[in-house]
Amino acid sequence: MNIQQLRDYCISKKGVTEHFPFDDVTLVFKVMNKMFALSGLDKWERGEESINLKCDPERAEELRGEFEGIIAGFHMSKKHWNTVTINTSDVSDNLVIELINNSYDLVVNGLTKKAQKELKEL
Repeated sequence: MNIQQLRDYCISKKGVTEHFPFDDVTLVFKVMNKMFALSGLDKWERGEESINLKCDPERAEELRGEFEGIIAGFHMSKKHWNTVTINTSDVSDNLVIELINNSYDLVVNGLTKKAQKELKEL
């Protein structure tokens, strides 16, 4: 998976926008203005392809124990975020997609009822 494929997938999800709120290299994906994924473009240029994704704390720990390519979120809450290294032998593109979907769903489920309704109406 390359950065363009990752970007295309993330922005194809309902209500998603992309931003650079921190600097000009950290691409952030938000649903209804709440962050669910981010990736450093400078890392992709260096061959260190990764994405930070929100995750249920218990599942986050399980994933870290099961996959070498998944670690506690870099510069994020270690409890709620994982850094997923892409294009590694033990992290498939299908797993990356599953984890993006999970992160998106966690954020959507945490939205207010009003925001969830607005999202459905988009």
